[in-house]
Amino acid sequence: MSSQLAPLSPPLGVNPAYCVPRQTVLVMKEKVWSLSGDTFHIVDENGHEVVQCRGQAFSLSDRKEFADSAGRPLFSLRTRHFTLHKSFYAEDAGGTVLFEVKGKFSIGSSKMIATFTNRSNNAPIELLVKGDWFDRSATITMGNQVIATIGRSYFNMREVFGGQQTYYVTVAPGVDLAMMAAICVCLDEKENEKK
Repeated sequence: MSSQLAPLSPPLGVNPAYCVPRQTVLVMKEKVWSLSGDTFHIVDENGHEVVQCRGQAFSLSDRKEFADSAGRPLFSLRTRHFTLHKSFYAEDAGGTVLFEVKGKFSIGSSKMIATFTNRSNNAPIELLVKGDWFDRSATITMGNQVIATIGRSYFNMREVFGGQQTYYVTVAPGVDLAMMAAICVCLDEKENEKK
């Protein structure tokens, strides 16, 4: 069992319905035979689907559609082209940018910065995403507070033969689960770029 993360108040994120009052572990499995690639099955620790992430085949911006468990769209995650470091943005159905995740230069680790306007209080927020894939982990922090941790499963047959990963994202109470799942997908994309 992972250590307990401190709850956030006011809730943190762009999707208030996904800011639950308990710590949640998201289990994110890449689908093995997805033609579009980067399609994830995302459930909580009890096996209940939390959010859907479907990669779009033949998309120039590597678009991934995030939807609720009933298939209703939440946002599209896209790659921002012509940037020095791999960067992403999420937009709603109307084209409004909800959050951005930008890669930063870092030796020996992956580093990204996520920025957004917090829906619950309209405050500008900056999160640091720092990963060390050698020990297969990452943290997402706001200031000095850890709001989520990401771990990968150790080698399994799917990883060895198919390149698919399984991630375990532990999210603090009051933090947007859908947005944390999207940030994990961004980190996965950034790491895949190195291969």
